[in-house]
This record gives sequence, structure tokens and C-alpha cells, in this order.
Amino acid sequence: MPRKFATLGFVVMASVLAGCSSTASDSGAASAVKVDAPASNAIPGRCDAGLGQFAVGKPASIDLLSQVRTRTGSQDARILGPDDMVTLEYRSERVNVNTDASGKVTRINCG
Repeated sequence: MPRKFATLGFVVMASVLAGCSSTASDSGAASAVKVDAPASNAIPGRCDAGLGQFAVGKPASIDLLSQVRTRTGSQDARILGPDDMVTLEYRSERVNVNTDASGKVTRINCG
């Protein structure tokens, strides 16, 4: 029985160590791809909130929401007021246009 546990422990350790190893040529190729690819187009349909910051301070409207959705590359968009109830799930393809009580945009974020 102790031999069985020792063998199992060896197999687990070998698997962990094998998963941690990598070659230098693989990591260099991966980093070159990351540097060359623009962040906004890295994953199509994902939100890039930085590209929607032009809307901060403007009055919220359906037209502005459409512009923010298009510029951020999001598939979905919503306007949130200060007292609106929201669910806590994070959706990387959705952009949120947060407004104050007067309807001016205060923040653009993904989720």
C-alpha cells in the first residue's frame, strides 16, 4: 500500500513539473504576436472601454449608445442610471454607459 501512494505521488509531481516547463522559442513567438496585435482588435466582439471615453460628459441618448457600442467593438450596450439595479455577471462583450441623475455620461466600462 505505501508503494502505491509513493507511485501516485511521483506521477502527480511529474505531471506538475511537466506542466511548468516551456521552451524559449515558444515564448518568444507568443510575445511577438502579442506586441504586433492591437489591443482593440485582439478578440473580436470584446469590449474596449478606453475607446468609448469620448462620451463622458455628454448627454446619454440612443445615438450616443450606438456610437459607443460601435467604437468599443462591443456586441451589446446599455445605459445605466445612478439608481438602476443591475446583475453581477460580467459580460466581456457588453459596454455600460453610466449616467448621473441629470442623464450625463459619467463613466464607460465593460461588463
